[in-house]
Amino acid sequence: MNREEKSALVDSLQAEFAESAVCVVTHYQGLTVAQMEALRGKVREGGARFRVTKNRLTRLALKETPFEGLTDLFTGPTAIATSSDPVAAAKACVDFAKTNDKLVVLGAAMHGKVLDAEGVSALAKMPSLDELRAKLVGLISTPAQRVASVTQAPAGQLARVLRAYADSQSEAA
Repeated sequence: MNREEKSALVDSLQAEFAESAVCVVTHYQGLTVAQMEALRGKVREGGARFRVTKNRLTRLALKETPFEGLTDLFTGPTAIATSSDPVAAAKACVDFAKTNDKLVVLGAAMHGKVLDAEGVSALAKMPSLDELRAKLVGLISTPAQRVASVTQAPAGQLARVLRAYADSQSEAA
């Protein structure tokens, strides 16, 4: 890798860090190519990105970013998962690590705060932004549905009473 390629890699990492709300650092030693592809697919499904990085270049890219506190974690065979959703990358990595002991989650950073492996596990248990949005929409729409059903109920009852009265009048005649 020549100097220009290294500079381009650092620039692309800095751009990725600028767009991300979270960065999860992992060790992947011993994973097969098929397992790595499965991991990448799982991370992609969650709306995150996963890439193997060069430690020295990643440390350079981390400077002056909210993830600068992760610098010490970049030793050995490391890979990062990033996403704009604070939960997506952590959830995908932790879920994969549960089924494959060769992926080790080292830590993460979110909004300038560094999390250890336990913090990443706790973050992974939280609902994602999409799940929270769905719950919020459900909470907002439920009262409107109740109001509509309550306002329609008296009209329906009145229609049934009038129908019963009309039926009783037709029987009497």
